[in-house]
Amino acid sequence: MARVITPDLLASMQRGFKTSFQKGFAGYKAIYETLATVVTSTSSEETYGWLGDIPKLREWIGDRQIKSLSAKGYSIKNRKFEDSIGVQRDDVEDDKLGLYSTRFEMLGNAASSHPDEVLFDLINAAFSTECFDGQYFFDTDHPVGKPNSEVSVSNMQAGTGEAWILADFSRPLKPFIFQKRRDYEFTAKEDAKTSDHVFMRDEYLYGVDARVSAGFGFWQMAFGSKADLTSANLRAAFTAMKNFTDDEGRKLGIRPTHLIVGNTNFFKARDVLLSAQIDGSSNTNQNLVQIIEAQLLN
Repeated sequence: MARVITPDLLASMQRGFKTSFQKGFAGYKAIYETLATVVTSTSSEETYGWLGDIPKLREWIGDRQIKSLSAKGYSIKNRKFEDSIGVQRDDVEDDKLGLYSTRFEMLGNAASSHPDEVLFDLINAAFSTECFDGQYFFDTDHPVGKPNSEVSVSNMQAGTGEAWILADFSRPLKPFIFQKRRDYEFTAKEDAKTSDHVFMRDEYLYGVDARVSAGFGFWQMAFGSKADLTSANLRAAFTAMKNFTDDEGRKLGIRPTHLIVGNTNFFKARDVLLSAQIDGSSNTNQNLVQIIEAQLLN
């Protein structure tokens, strides 16, 4: 005998699916909040007109020097994402809901990992995607200095290998921005009396959706390389970042804190940064920065 589908049964079913979803969501340890500044968006896109200026105090002599927002604004447009699962009415009547628990747990896992996917889509394209100054985020010729006296500054090493990124995550604004307009939310469409879909297709719908996006912050906070991950290349990137200056030639005080590596460079990073000795000599790079393993990094 088929089970009678009542509002109480539908409510109980939704609670069970949501519990499975939340279990899957909690099961993935996202890293986007470590790599990116999370910004709450209030419109379809946000403009970051101030990205050209890293604040730095000066001695107050005469009038204050007011820094206006850059005329070249950098905008991040929000994007919509969704994933949905249909539950057949026959399976509800036949008490086969246990078949769906794993699917909803996987849906929660997918929602939890999605910010990392959005962020690394951006990071993996950082060698060929423009940031606020009109140059690629990782580039050899970022313009630094006052008009008519600018110099080109590099925050990249060329190569053909898997990328690795040295970054300073100690500042309020990180190298990357993750923007949230609408956070990930589990929803249901299951009332047969009001749902056209349930009436026409004998199927209850559940899903998750969000409006989010990712963009670049200060390029000075990161150094990207596709060269071999060696002690010499790491030191060169580290030194370059420490020597970054503002448009007035003052050191920005950047000190890299983390090394982001993908699958290919993971053990190379451990050799360079964690070994007490290299070839019989003390490893002066030991614990220079922390390693972040990012399996989505190409």
